[in-house]
Amino acid sequence: MSQLVKPHGSDVLKPLLLEGAALADAQSKAQSLPKVALSSRERGDLIMFGIGGFTPLEGFMGQADWQGVCDTMTMANGLFWPIPITLSTDQATADSLNIGDEVALVDEDGEIMGALTLSEKYTIDKKHECETVFTTSDADHPGVKMVMEQGDVNLAGSVKVFSQGEFPEKYKEIYMTPAQTRALFEEKGWKTVAAFQTRNPMHRSHEYLAKIAIEICDGVMVHSLLGNLKPGDIPAEVRQEAIGTLIDNYFVKNTVVQSGYPLDMRYAGPREALLHALFRQNYGCSHLIVGRDHAGVGDYYGPFDAHHIFDEIKEDALVTLPLKIDWTFWCNKCSTMSSMRTCPHEAGDRVLVSGTKLRKALSEGGEVEDNFSRPEVLEILRAYYASLQEHEKVKVELTGHSAR
Repeated sequence: MSQLVKPHGSDVLKPLLLEGAALADAQSKAQSLPKVALSSRERGDLIMFGIGGFTPLEGFMGQADWQGVCDTMTMANGLFWPIPITLSTDQATADSLNIGDEVALVDEDGEIMGALTLSEKYTIDKKHECETVFTTSDADHPGVKMVMEQGDVNLAGSVKVFSQGEFPEKYKEIYMTPAQTRALFEEKGWKTVAAFQTRNPMHRSHEYLAKIAIEICDGVMVHSLLGNLKPGDIPAEVRQEAIGTLIDNYFVKNTVVQSGYPLDMRYAGPREALLHALFRQNYGCSHLIVGRDHAGVGDYYGPFDAHHIFDEIKEDALVTLPLKIDWTFWCNKCSTMSSMRTCPHEAGDRVLVSGTKLRKALSEGGEVEDNFSRPEVLEILRAYYASLQEHEKVKVELTGHSAR
């Protein structure tokens, strides 16, 4: 009997990935089906259906679910869900499909990733989705941009999933399904596990957050986003190396697991923090570390809006709980990492650490103090930025040569 948290809304995981003869038959049939193109975000969502990360969903949401999730974070059947999981297409493609049709879901490289049995076609108020989910309809917000550029018609229905894409092979050292993470936690004897969400390499503040969680829980899963990011963010391969080096050198053995998941960032701030907690429950995590500006972008959200939103949902909406941690920094007088709750000193004594500041310093070749990031991590990141600069230099030289 597992002592880990149960999956969201279910006693068991509900992966929708086909295998064996069922997969071969479905793939053969899909060759002759009408095709619907997946965006990168939709592709990641489909893979999460496949591996059980979105348990207990059985497919892309219909209009009633879309409306309920936007307005009250609740699906038509009463299940808590904070962000719509939808599939869209253009009007012409939608008009060519009939309710009950089975359609093949194809990624941008032409791979058939799965199939959907169409149960509903509907249009949405995109601005309403943006204002409820992202709290803004500003076109400069990357999540808003994704929604406003998606197709005009949503397609709903149950799905069968054929593939996990490139993730199992490309990230074979860290990519794990919810069934695999749960098995690993049980093998380690962990009952309580805190997930640390990241789309960045871990600096000293991140390290501090993870270590606080280790004091509370049996272990921490550093869970890196492996899907698409916004320009300027550090690629997953570099993050994986940097995080692995940090774990090897600065954490007690067998207290941290590094893993990754296949979604794109939505940059939905507080609502995305709730989604992060929800699917980490499916991965077997009892807690989610929620620090400053979780899943935020720019100045669209207050630094602790993602803390407050957990107080606004029903008590039984999620089993996985937030570990809310205040603003963290290096204090020169304390000579250690601290937070607003533990450090009595003035702002001038504090070195505020952020991924944005770190990326800016490294990309501009600036100095980074040891109290900002560990030297072994900085070495990896400097090598990455140096390779970018070398690539840009070669590009300029080639362009100049061809122009002449």
